[in-house]
Amino acid sequence: MTAPNIVWTRIDERLLHGQIRITWGKHTEANLILVANDDAAEGPNAAFMQAGMKASAGGEYAVRFFTINKTIEVIHKASEKQRIFILCNNPGDVARLVEGGVPITHCNIGNMHYHEGKKQVSKTVSVDANDIFAFEVMRRNGVSCTVQNTPDQTACDIFELAKGVA
Repeated sequence: MTAPNIVWTRIDERLLHGQIRITWGKHTEANLILVANDDAAEGPNAAFMQAGMKASAGGEYAVRFFTINKTIEVIHKASEKQRIFILCNNPGDVARLVEGGVPITHCNIGNMHYHEGKKQVSKTVSVDANDIFAFEVMRRNGVSCTVQNTPDQTACDIFELAKGVA
């Protein structure tokens, strides 16, 4: 069995929206966007969430909505033709995927909004100790984690930006 062709993994609190389709989808040449999120896959508002996200994909990509556990279970069954863009809305979910054996080598951090208890470390990213712990889990598993909102911006290592947050 060949490894799944994961072309990009991104954290974006908004999940699938127009910017993903227009900038990152084209940049990565993905043909499948996998929204790995328990609420979007099976939550009480899943149908509503999925409808909006499918509309944002504009018909250019196949879109799947899997829970974190289902992603771990089925990712290795992906076709070689699938160029998979994994989209999560928090670093804890990406860390769970990595620990579950999903072969992610890089995590792009886009939008993690400010909430009480978080510290803003870039224009679009705010983190707390739990987020830093998840990024550390990824790093221990060989995953680089960089903040980059759009492909034309310079990627910045999350640990450089978040010094002193933990």
